[in-house]
Amino acid sequence: MPAARPAEPPTEDLPEDLTRLAALHGVATSYRPSPDRTVPATATAVTLALAALGVDATTPGAVRAALAAREAELCERLLPPTVVHWDGGGTPAALAALPAGTRLRVDTEQGERRDGVDGLAHGVHRLTVSVPDGRTAEAHLVVAPARLPAPAARSHGLLVQLYSLLSRRSWGMGDLGDLGELADWAGRALGAGFVQVNPLHAAVPGAPTDPSPYRPSSRRFPDPVHLRIEDVPEFAYVPDPERARTLRERGGRLREGVLEKDALIDRDAVWELKRDALELLNEVPLGPGRRAAYCDYLAEQGTALEDHATWCALAEVHGSDWHRWPEGLRDPRSADTDRARRELMDRVDFHSRLTWLTDTQLTAAQRTAREAGMPVGIVHDLAVGVHPRGADSWAQQEYFAAGMSVGAPPDAFNSRGQDWGLPPWRPDRLAASGYAPFRGLLRGLFRYAGALRVDHVMGLFRLWWVPEGRPPTEGTYVHHDAEAMLAVLVLEAHRAGAVVIGEDLGTVEPGVREALRERGVLGTSVLWFERDWTGDGRPLPPERWRADCLATATTHDLPSTAARLTGEHVELRDRLGLLTRPLEEERAGAAADTAEWLDVLTRLGLLHGTGGDTGTPAEEAEIQAVHRFLLRTPARMVGIWLPDAVGDRRPQNLPGTWDQYPNWRLPVADAEGRPVTLEELAASPRLHALIDAVRDAARDAARDAVRQRGGERDG
Repeated sequence: MPAARPAEPPTEDLPEDLTRLAALHGVATSYRPSPDRTVPATATAVTLALAALGVDATTPGAVRAALAAREAELCERLLPPTVVHWDGGGTPAALAALPAGTRLRVDTEQGERRDGVDGLAHGVHRLTVSVPDGRTAEAHLVVAPARLPAPAARSHGLLVQLYSLLSRRSWGMGDLGDLGELADWAGRALGAGFVQVNPLHAAVPGAPTDPSPYRPSSRRFPDPVHLRIEDVPEFAYVPDPERARTLRERGGRLREGVLEKDALIDRDAVWELKRDALELLNEVPLGPGRRAAYCDYLAEQGTALEDHATWCALAEVHGSDWHRWPEGLRDPRSADTDRARRELMDRVDFHSRLTWLTDTQLTAAQRTAREAGMPVGIVHDLAVGVHPRGADSWAQQEYFAAGMSVGAPPDAFNSRGQDWGLPPWRPDRLAASGYAPFRGLLRGLFRYAGALRVDHVMGLFRLWWVPEGRPPTEGTYVHHDAEAMLAVLVLEAHRAGAVVIGEDLGTVEPGVREALRERGVLGTSVLWFERDWTGDGRPLPPERWRADCLATATTHDLPSTAARLTGEHVELRDRLGLLTRPLEEERAGAAADTAEWLDVLTRLGLLHGTGGDTGTPAEEAEIQAVHRFLLRTPARMVGIWLPDAVGDRRPQNLPGTWDQYPNWRLPVADAEGRPVTLEELAASPRLHALIDAVRDAARDAARDAVRQRGGERDG
């Protein structure tokens, strides 16, 4: 049975002037959910999107005036706000269009003044042009490498939600000490090249906290809830050792509740406990070296950190929704805010110090990963946006589109569309700033990331804006200058020597994957979705997979491999009332899908010698075969969902649910649902059998590649 066609907004012919005005501001007036369908945007969606960009289109007269003003502006403009110059890419089109005799002057990021753009160092510079008729213009000039280099070697690695990985030392949820331990063990004992984790961005405080790591308060700074308290050097010198011992005991009880009493991970309880411990740590003066390092961090982070810490301090007094603060405090640059910052200086320093401590443990985890032999190390995750009530939306509010939320249009899987509740950046103000907020965000993450996964990487090109109070069906796409966004990403990743992985699953605008591949950004390929969609729809053979990707069997938003192989994911959705078809139809469809893939694995000989021949349970043998298949593809990175290694049945997140399912609160567990500690994982025969299968498959693939290259040379 074909999927139901998504509901479409009522068709209406937009006035020509409104259509032209929208196009000049990057606002789409239609979208194509599939090559054979075009869905028009409503006039309301277009008008509200323009309003969020500061353009009045409420009446025909206002549209005509705004259109005339925009056309005149573009006609008179010598340069766009930001110009991109790729290495080896020739003269940028914006500069080639200038009249003959134009003089170019560049004030470089390094403090030099140069004539012309040839031979400039990578960076974001200030460009001034003077044309023969006397007019001048300035713009930001992004000089970026043509592409990021591919990872030095093909590697396999682990994917895990850090909070879900508890050791016998963590306080109720996985922490940065556990991350370092995991990386050290995986690099040395498993030959892993990377460990990918969920976003570790700062969350919005206050109980109950939204447990989703994808709706953070700030993407610019990490969350101190992830700290390993005992690893902070000052912990050894707290003035009240008895209180410190009590806190550790409370942490042990939280841990045992999750591991032994079937309790859910309670981020709020963990943070309350760690905050108490950090208040105690704050009473310990920093030694001279530590004080100097902290001061260096404060100087390097500057206003961004001061704003973040000020928001945290104000939230302690006025609550976490800054829209409800006294009016004078809603503006981070107001006199009232400056006065409050001075009055709360001790708390501002406290939160600044917590951010620094978290940064140091994140940096230590990456250092440990590299010392363990990982060519990549820790892969961090960049969420697509921030919470509308959080620190970033307060401190950078001029860059966010008021009254708008990011989401997704209706499609074959969700006829109502999606509203993620995240305010989008304003493309016009980003461009005018030379993408300073985006650059700062990336620079902060690359301090401790060997690679960065960019969630919904299509957002570099366009985002679906949903007007406040309207359903997602009444949204529209708004475009970024994708070349500039991509150039900034490539520039900052190149400076850090880091890999970039774009999460490009689902409906992707034509040309996006090609543009990302051209610049060296890897994609994401998930086994169950890799079919010949333009042909017979059957599973894509391994040799036809793309090489420039991270290949996995599943993700945090999808069923575990064991659940998919057994059909348990269908039963779970049925129990929660999430099925869109009768249960028997869903069961039959899921079973047919799995059977097709198992047939492919059998024909390729990837199940040979397993199962009954060796005593390995069939399901475990099938999971091994799935990963052998991934190693048959040319994918540069192959990821193993860590819960798959012990047969975990439960998804970490079940889209479409809230209270019905414990999203983002489950520990890694075995096939019976018993939580598994990091120490038990390291000793798990099932995990080691899967890793052995992966390593054997990797060696076989490497030998085949050598033989193939030899045959090509002989030919």
